[in-house]
Amino acid sequence: MKLPVLDIREVVERQLCTGCGACASVEPGRFRMGDAVEFGRRPFLVERPAPETGDALRVCPGASLEHTFDRSDPALDHDLMPSWGPVLEVWEGHAAAGDLRRAGSSGGAASALALFAIEQGGMAGVLHTAARKGAPHLNETVYSTTRADLLANTGSRYAPASPCDSLGLIETAPAPSVFIGKPCDVAAAQRARRLRPALDEKLGLTIAFFCAGAPSTRGTLELLRRVGVEDPASLKSLRYRGDGWPGMWTAVWTDSAGEERTARLSYAESWDFLQRYRQWRCYICPDHTGEFADIAVGDPWYRPIEDGEPGKSLIVARTPRGRDFLHRAAAAGYITLETKDASLLPRSQPNLLATRGGLWGRLVALRLLGAPTPRYIGFPMFRVWLRRLGLKQKTQSIAGTTKRIGRKRLRRRVDVREDDHTRSAAA
Repeated sequence: MKLPVLDIREVVERQLCTGCGACASVEPGRFRMGDAVEFGRRPFLVERPAPETGDALRVCPGASLEHTFDRSDPALDHDLMPSWGPVLEVWEGHAAAGDLRRAGSSGGAASALALFAIEQGGMAGVLHTAARKGAPHLNETVYSTTRADLLANTGSRYAPASPCDSLGLIETAPAPSVFIGKPCDVAAAQRARRLRPALDEKLGLTIAFFCAGAPSTRGTLELLRRVGVEDPASLKSLRYRGDGWPGMWTAVWTDSAGEERTARLSYAESWDFLQRYRQWRCYICPDHTGEFADIAVGDPWYRPIEDGEPGKSLIVARTPRGRDFLHRAAAAGYITLETKDASLLPRSQPNLLATRGGLWGRLVALRLLGAPTPRYIGFPMFRVWLRRLGLKQKTQSIAGTTKRIGRKRLRRRVDVREDDHTRSAAA
């Protein structure tokens, strides 16, 4: 396959990196993941790097993505396929356990499926993302093996995460494991399994959550300052949502007088602020709904949410493995499946559909002006752009990207440096 870039360094400096961490997993002798506060999690060379083997670029979802599923499969929803990828079933449901349902971001479906995997599904554990101990404004990859672990690490994290950096924990686990991550993380894990037989054997289930983009650490730091947290070291906890649906952005910290303080913002307020700090690669992503996962979960935004309403999840079974696992979890009482309706997907995520629709225009603008462009295969972008967008939206998809090319310095390499503060917080 011809790739648009030559190596991982170029992926990073051309702002195509998603921060998934897969490169550090398949070439640990060359790369380690670190935090670049203005960009996100990024691979940096180790002190004495080994020669680059090419495996890192082969698994990189930032440089390229390719769909290889059987489009002729009669079980797939062919009406949804052009805009949403492979879909077998779409459900609205929620975790059966009340604590998991409340703590989760939208009904706790991912947590419920993970719990079933551990307790009755024959899985050894779950590789996913949690708030970093001692620095809750940052993330770390964790491997959960108990209900208590899962409950402690629920909720969305609108900050940089690189769960693929620890795929080795799945390889060495005593039994298959669940992997939970952003759509790009899952795509990278699926690529890595093709190169690593042990990973392929042990990657028992992949779950992706819908993603509108990953804000940089700078976004969180600026939002904290907005509510009065000048020093992130004073933070005791930080939740981006959850503890209700959709929940509140909640920061708890100790002020200069030693008093505990709490600030809360609505989900809408916090996301409106944080989304301004999304990494560039997210603006040109073709997959916001986990098209490479066995199961994808998100919010059923097709209707208004009443105050105090318990959480609900939109659940998409994308593979036979995912569909069968979902039904087994429901039969065992771990997850409640309420409504089966394929139309819930486009009705719940009109913004993500519009984002996908504008992709062809954005990529055309990048190519015309000489900016680096990922290689996407198996995504019918032009058809979606032509049929789903009005004239104004079509024009904006090209004109808006043209403006961003200059503003984000997309035609030249950028200097990506690791932040000393976040590195010391990780130590």
